[in-house]
Amino acid sequence: MKYNNMTGFPDDFFWSASTAAYQVEGAFLEDGKSLSIVDVNINPNFADTSITSDHYHRIKEDVALMKELGMTAYRFSFSWPRILPNGRGPVNNEGIDFYNQLINELLKNGITPLATIYHFDLPLVLQQEYGGWASRKILDDFENFCRVLFENFGDRVKYWFTINEQSNMFLLPYLMPVNESSDISAEKQKYEMNHIMTLAHARAIQLCHQLVEGGKIGPAIGLAPNYPASCKPEDIMAARVANDFRTYLFLDLYLYGEYRENIWRYMLENECEPTILPGDMELLKSAKSDLLGINYYQSRVVKYAPKEMASRDFTVNKDGQKGSTEFEILPGLYQGAENPFLEKTEWDWEIDPIGLRVLLNELHDRYHIPMIITENGLGGIDELTVDGKIHDAYRIDYLRKHLEQCQLAINDGVQLFGYSPWSYMDLLSTTSGFRKRYGFVYVNRTDDELKDLSRIKKDSFYWYQNVIKTNGKEL
Repeated sequence: MKYNNMTGFPDDFFWSASTAAYQVEGAFLEDGKSLSIVDVNINPNFADTSITSDHYHRIKEDVALMKELGMTAYRFSFSWPRILPNGRGPVNNEGIDFYNQLINELLKNGITPLATIYHFDLPLVLQQEYGGWASRKILDDFENFCRVLFENFGDRVKYWFTINEQSNMFLLPYLMPVNESSDISAEKQKYEMNHIMTLAHARAIQLCHQLVEGGKIGPAIGLAPNYPASCKPEDIMAARVANDFRTYLFLDLYLYGEYRENIWRYMLENECEPTILPGDMELLKSAKSDLLGINYYQSRVVKYAPKEMASRDFTVNKDGQKGSTEFEILPGLYQGAENPFLEKTEWDWEIDPIGLRVLLNELHDRYHIPMIITENGLGGIDELTVDGKIHDAYRIDYLRKHLEQCQLAINDGVQLFGYSPWSYMDLLSTTSGFRKRYGFVYVNRTDDELKDLSRIKKDSFYWYQNVIKTNGKEL
């Protein structure tokens, strides 16, 4: 549906951009910080997390560029092992000082902090001690981490995201490792960890509401609408099932405190249901989110998968090239497929701006909760010209088309209060290093050569600057 008289973006709309601690800070063993699971699991073919974009040493320079860009908010994450090197116990004061400097610099420049509590970087010591998210021991440790954050920063940080992309962690073994030597199936381990992680999310919600005056908190989740590959009834049903398994399993737990009946039946029949202890479901129901962060990059196409097919746990682009994607297969349920109607990025990700509007409307109809785009962007190979420019028209086109759909969604009635694309600056891609760039700001380094780490404004920087200046009137 189109509108004759479009409503613009709200006057208090958050024009933001996002990063994550382990991908941008560097200083991975500096000033008391210990290793995280991502520090040791980064693809060895690319740069490691030791320096990344060196944000740890360049706070003032980076925030000054944010102000020049016009950003009214900035989404970042706290590094758990920088705050609590042992995962618990003594607080690392140098870690607290770093985030105080960042938050104070943001506020001094009129930029609202949007803080993610957990963005993949579990302290390695906790993974080694008790298996990390596989053990309920993590619930007390995570709650303690949240308490440290709320007590130290809650006077200035009022917008919080509990856990980033739990749905994607569920799929990717390097983000939520399973015990391959266990007698318990990998699938059951995943559902157990997902349940424990959701309990941790709920504890964070309750604690934030207790400790942070005026605080608003909710999850940030990676989502993609699932389209049927054809109008065959089997494919229509496959798309519905895919949405249940990859979207509503997580969001119904977050926002309703309930497991979907069909997924619970699947878990029972496949002996992979999580352990539910007394009080678990009551905790989930009592933890009310104030907002929902949406990480959106692409839509997906699925079709029916016959039971005799071999399974494939998750969709993967094998070598960062077009045409190399291997799609997820759940025999008897669904399998991924290509969408012939969409263009693709260099990493084979299908570009679907309208899919964002579809997703936002579906979530609004189901949950009626304020939402913010916490990630949306195009990863590409940016070339620095001889005169020191980066002409990334492809990124501008991608972001413009997605913002157009955001505006349409607002006119549809969606409660969208901000846009925080990925990413503010170039940073370490977990699977593709610095070869794959997302930022408005170019960081002068490669995977093999550190160079001078200088910040260079891309064409997209100036485009987004004008978008913010006109409050989205000029896209």
